[in-house]
Amino acid sequence: MNVQDLQNIVPGFDNEAFGSQAVFRAALEALSHPGEPLSMTLPGALPRGGHGAAAALLLGLLDADTSLWLSPSLAQSDAVAWLKFHTGCQVLTDPASAQFLWVAQGDALPALDSLRMGSDAYPDQSATCVIEVQAFSPVAGAWVLQGPGICGQRELLVQGICANFELQWVNNHAQFPRGVDVFLTSSTQVVGLPRTTRILNKEKV
Repeated sequence: MNVQDLQNIVPGFDNEAFGSQAVFRAALEALSHPGEPLSMTLPGALPRGGHGAAAALLLGLLDADTSLWLSPSLAQSDAVAWLKFHTGCQVLTDPASAQFLWVAQGDALPALDSLRMGSDAYPDQSATCVIEVQAFSPVAGAWVLQGPGICGQRELLVQGICANFELQWVNNHAQFPRGVDVFLTSSTQVVGLPRTTRILNKEKV
């Protein structure tokens, strides 16, 4: 990281301990209630690259022992230096090796089955993907979600998700206990999709 990068880095959380705790609680809440859009606590300053909710989520989850892959538009942005400076994370060029992935809205999503899937003995050694989308609507959705943390079923409309995500998710869900977990983020909200959640197209229910 050069001097110019350091000069352009904006602050992270106003209070690192409280900010990280708030994000961690939001992440657990999102995974405990799959498909429910939740507001994300945002730092006072954010990098120009990427959604605020995605940046805040990773700021709270990453540390010096974690690795991160960023999609092309993010990899060329100030988000890289910002996260490296505030978390000490390792930034990788190979998505298949990373523990966390941050995919910008409009960038291609690496095939989920090409990422770290964990094993039957160590399912926690899988990847977590943070995928930016345009917006959420919790009613009249194209998806019907079922699984742990959902009473009956939950509907969710996701705007701006890649066209083949549903098919990829069906395959990912079938690998349980292996498989990746996903956070979808808009500019200010986060939705958790743990690998235990089923996604059905509403027209097929």
